[in-house]
Amino acid sequence: MVEFDVPEVDYTRYTNRQLAAIPLAVLAVALLVIAGWTAATGVPVDRGIDFTGGTELRVGVDAPSDQAAREGIRDAFSAEPESIQSIPAEGTYVVTFQQGVSGVQLEEEANAAGFDVLSRDSVSASFGGGSQLTALGGVAVAFLGMSVLVFLMFRTFVPSVAVVISAFSDIVVPVALMNLLGIELSLGTVAALLMLIGYSVDSDILLNNHILRRSGGFYESTHRAMRTGVTMTLTSISAMIVMTITASIVGIGLLSAIGTVLVFGLATDLMNTYMLNLSLLRWYKFEGVKR
Repeated sequence: MVEFDVPEVDYTRYTNRQLAAIPLAVLAVALLVIAGWTAATGVPVDRGIDFTGGTELRVGVDAPSDQAAREGIRDAFSAEPESIQSIPAEGTYVVTFQQGVSGVQLEEEANAAGFDVLSRDSVSASFGGGSQLTALGGVAVAFLGMSVLVFLMFRTFVPSVAVVISAFSDIVVPVALMNLLGIELSLGTVAALLMLIGYSVDSDILLNNHILRRSGGFYESTHRAMRTGVTMTLTSISAMIVMTITASIVGIGLLSAIGTVLVFGLATDLMNTYMLNLSLLRWYKFEGVKR
């Protein structure tokens, strides 16, 4: 079994403001990206056909190169494809179109171009809108439930709000990166965001419990929590990196998107837990008013 040797960080070299500055700056930049994206597009993150509705065709294309295949796909349809993804392992392409184009028409155009249509999936705009409402409502309920549970567990404001702020940042930063990397919001990426809420709460509660409820000094308790928490998170990041690379090679776009969101979210969680959350706990422990 591979073990990570987590070094003991000398937190006494840094003030609470120094520790909190970087996570808060990253969060502020992420919020600006999302605000700018909303102003430019009307939505905080681009949505996939799961939520907007549309048609996905899986076609086999006989072409001398990937570039020639993509050009042939664009020329074959009267509507502009939203995206074209290659699946090298199968020698096929997944072509998606936004709502407004008949799936039957697209299939006929693909057949006329000499493509081998392997499958066709369509999502109506009304069904996509309902799926979006359900998915985002699930994220909101999960976050609210997590917040209530944390406040009930610790019953003090600062340790509880530290967990909530960290979890909020763990979601906001990956969403901003989704915009910059061109990853659309889908049922898969919503599931990844829900997983990040769980990861964030797990690592933050681990740190809070070691510092507030177990014996030992502040920095000794911090290092004990880091040995477990950092090892757990780095293991998860490593697994997600392998999944993302593998999915990219074989052309499974959904798994690649999920893995990318989780990698950035878990990296953000490391920063928030052991810088932002820790600085708030240290302030609470040594300078705040405990009740």
